[in-house]
Amino acid sequence: MNAAIFSIKNKVITWMVIILMTLGGVISFSKLGQLEQPEFTIKLALVITAYPGASPEQVEEEVSLPLEDAIQQMQQVKLVKSMNSAGLSQIEVEVHSQYGKDRLPEVWNELRNKINDSLAQLPSGVQQPIIVDDFSDVFGYLMNLVGDDYSYQELEKYSDIIRRDLVLIDGVKKVSVMGAPQQQVVVEISQAKLSALGLDPSYIYQQLQNQNVVSNAGKMLIGSTRVRITPTGEFSQVEEMENLVISAPNSHALVYLGDIAKIYKTTSDSPQEIYHDKGQRALSIGVSLSPGVNVVDVSKAITNKMDELLAKRPIGMEINTVYNQGAIVEDTVSGFLINLAQSVAIVIVVLLIFMGAKAGILMGGVLLITILGTFIVMNQIGIQLQNISLGALIIALGMLVDNAIVVTEGIIIGIRRGHTRLHSAKKIVEQTQWPLFGATIIGILAFAPIGLSPDDTGEFCGSLFKVLLISLSISWFTAMTITPFFCYLLFKDGNNEHANDSDDATYQGVVFTVYRGILNIAMRFRKTTMLLIIGLLFSAIIGMGHVKQVFFPASNTPIFMVDVWLEEGSDVLFTDDFLRRIEKDIITQDATNPIGLENITTVIGQGAQRFMLSYQPEKGYSSYGQMIIEMDSLDSMDAYLPIISQHLRSEYPEAEYKVKRIENGPTPAAKVEARFYGDDPVVLRQLAAKASRVFNDEPAMENVRHNWRNQTLLLRPQFNLAQAKEAGISKQSLDSALLTNFNGQVIGTYREQSDLMPIIARAPKEERLNAESLAQLQVWSAENNTFVPVAQVISSLDSEWENPLIMRRDRKRVISVLGDPVLMSDETADSVLRKVRDKIEAIELPEGYELEWGGEYETSLDAQQSIGNSLPLGFLAMFLITVALFNSVRQSLVIWLNVPLALIGISFGLLALNAPFSFMAILGMLSLSGMIVKNGIVLVDQINTELDDGKPAYQAVYDSSVSRVRPVCMAALTTMLGMIPLLSDPFFLSMAVTIVFGLGFATVLTLIVLPVAYTLIFRISVPKFKPLNQ
Repeated sequence: MNAAIFSIKNKVITWMVIILMTLGGVISFSKLGQLEQPEFTIKLALVITAYPGASPEQVEEEVSLPLEDAIQQMQQVKLVKSMNSAGLSQIEVEVHSQYGKDRLPEVWNELRNKINDSLAQLPSGVQQPIIVDDFSDVFGYLMNLVGDDYSYQELEKYSDIIRRDLVLIDGVKKVSVMGAPQQQVVVEISQAKLSALGLDPSYIYQQLQNQNVVSNAGKMLIGSTRVRITPTGEFSQVEEMENLVISAPNSHALVYLGDIAKIYKTTSDSPQEIYHDKGQRALSIGVSLSPGVNVVDVSKAITNKMDELLAKRPIGMEINTVYNQGAIVEDTVSGFLINLAQSVAIVIVVLLIFMGAKAGILMGGVLLITILGTFIVMNQIGIQLQNISLGALIIALGMLVDNAIVVTEGIIIGIRRGHTRLHSAKKIVEQTQWPLFGATIIGILAFAPIGLSPDDTGEFCGSLFKVLLISLSISWFTAMTITPFFCYLLFKDGNNEHANDSDDATYQGVVFTVYRGILNIAMRFRKTTMLLIIGLLFSAIIGMGHVKQVFFPASNTPIFMVDVWLEEGSDVLFTDDFLRRIEKDIITQDATNPIGLENITTVIGQGAQRFMLSYQPEKGYSSYGQMIIEMDSLDSMDAYLPIISQHLRSEYPEAEYKVKRIENGPTPAAKVEARFYGDDPVVLRQLAAKASRVFNDEPAMENVRHNWRNQTLLLRPQFNLAQAKEAGISKQSLDSALLTNFNGQVIGTYREQSDLMPIIARAPKEERLNAESLAQLQVWSAENNTFVPVAQVISSLDSEWENPLIMRRDRKRVISVLGDPVLMSDETADSVLRKVRDKIEAIELPEGYELEWGGEYETSLDAQQSIGNSLPLGFLAMFLITVALFNSVRQSLVIWLNVPLALIGISFGLLALNAPFSFMAILGMLSLSGMIVKNGIVLVDQINTELDDGKPAYQAVYDSSVSRVRPVCMAALTTMLGMIPLLSDPFFLSMAVTIVFGLGFATVLTLIVLPVAYTLIFRISVPKFKPLNQ
């Protein structure tokens, strides 16, 4: 049965469907989860392997190489990168993008097996590799626990209370506390006293280990009960270590450890990371949420729990929120919903103006029902409200009424011609249901390359395709059922006495008169028309070459970051002091001349906890620090960015800086990156120096640096084998003495309730901080049972320069020269790359050396290729559906010839508004192809109807074009105007411009070019007379 007849004659069923869709949609909307960005799996793992005492070259060759070879055997692995520094190998493993979150645990298990299998190839002294695979954890609720008057231990104790309470909240996955330095027990042993007593340091260390150990003393059977035996003797307090007897064997003198050593508990003087909050000592508390939860609701629950905890906090401790994803998501979603409401209102107003009050209200109701129906399915399959899914709804808005416009227009025309409502509804649905179904499928397939892409692009933008699939499918259903039902209720039957199938009375008015005149000229001078269009198209292609190219625009969040690199080798505490000076400077600036500063969070030693998906924390460097600066508004931030960038470089020139905004998409290390591959570090540094000069000479670039950093000083005591043998000193003994004196050596573990602290033996401060004391350092000779000065076992003390970092990529050494466009300028990564590319590629490379471009160029190219790989199949499917609809290749070609014409409008719009061509613009172009083909299908279907009615071919093409003006223009107009609210959103700006201008130009040209192309391809001659209604 005809769908329209069924819905009209079964009113109860139709009303039930309407009510269920309305109520179900409202309820489902209230249950939808909310996120800032779609959930996304970061397909990275980090393999960290310590090799204490090894040089970067030894780490590279003895640890990284065998591990990289084992990892590279995995077919799932896309890329292996390693950073080799003194005593530490850090290997980053990136998996092919088609391995989603469900398959990653299996991949990481295989990685662990590969690493374990290769351990036998590693030299002795290499510690067990640690595999970190939880990079996808996003700590979207990030806080700082501040208390300058409290010790780190006291702050850590209170943070444990917070962690235990927060982890119990439904929807909280993990609570991480960072920034607390390692607690340790230090035993400072005086070299002079040791020498005077002739005590072997290793004997003292062994005594400590033997005393402070958990061992099994067994059980005693007493009657029928076995009673456990646990002798005392373990250290319950640090002070008890002073009473440890360390007299030499066979010595009658009692010597206590406290006699020769100072013993105390402290924090490590070389912590891995240090946190500040506006210059105050802080711990970072990050809360990661479970997948699929409503971020807004869980964040509110966290805030409520924190309010309870703050009421009980120690006086002087404060909690400052760095990033509350829930609050940001709530603002973002609210803004999007306002945009959505505005778009709906715009569409309805347009319909009311151009279709009349009844038709406008009718289609507005159908639009709302379609959106509510979409919410039902989104809730059922777990699609959340985030910027991509909400953007998809706004993109779909105009398209959602396309089918309803065609049906309503057909019914109105039928009624005007004197037919009944039922007859008009039946006829238009019979005529258009399959063409509209095919056009809807084509509109959906236009987004298939995104949604069906097996890689990261498909995962990130997958909800775009799913939402459009759901909403457009529902729109076809409501157009075939609910739309004719509403038309039947709102309109009256036509008057049969005045029935007239002529278009003369139906298509009157200024718009139709002007269009007829233009169409008549275009069709009569069709070759000239086509040449003119081809000229416009070539002009547009040339114009696209002048459009700014970006990958993803920056975020609207008023937070920016300042990366700071001091000279490689700088002590972490020196870096800490340097960052404190900058913090104080910025806070003073804000106090004297307010800049809109809200907060500064500083991390020294590595990046902060990942608080948003696009944030890439830096790996560990003692010379690195990062300031996360929150401003009160986007305007304040934009005004301050160039100021702080210039101020830092002029007032603190001893460091390298990168001032950057938060990005919406992937964030490479730099916008522009030139990689040089080769074997010789000297040659690689020479190539990097040449490339750096090119970058520095370009005024449009800043933040120029390379990732091998500066070379660092290395002290090389020349070990004299002959003298050492005579003195009974081994190299290991010398290394141990040097380590103990200058850094400290772990000699045991101290237990304090659940805390395990290393016991560190080292020299007093006055002995270990004096470089000149190295020669006077005493080394114990077990063979001669005495101390020997270091000067007796080394022939000289030399120094040399070494590479502190050796970078590798896919098992080859690589050095990356990095740079960025000048901040807050009109320059983009693409424009800067064009300026320096030829100069960089002109650098002569020795044999065996290669150049490769990375940065935004690489990430953008990867994303475009991932879509491009799916495009041919998607467009082929769309074309085949078009052929199947009309059983004609030539008619399909006529329709598809109009798709490239959108480029005329796109080029004009982007240039006129100075908008960049971004990844989102590519999505807009894909959606345009579906919209244009859909409009073409409506027009060609009408031509076939006119031909079937027996009209001459030329007249049929002409009349069909006139009759489709209103539905085609209305569909385009509703889509274009519905996009207006997105023009104020930087993330969707380029996509909105692409659709608005592309569809606008393409629609006008479609109504001209398609009829002209049709008459050319089908060789329809131009009659000598004018068309009947001209």
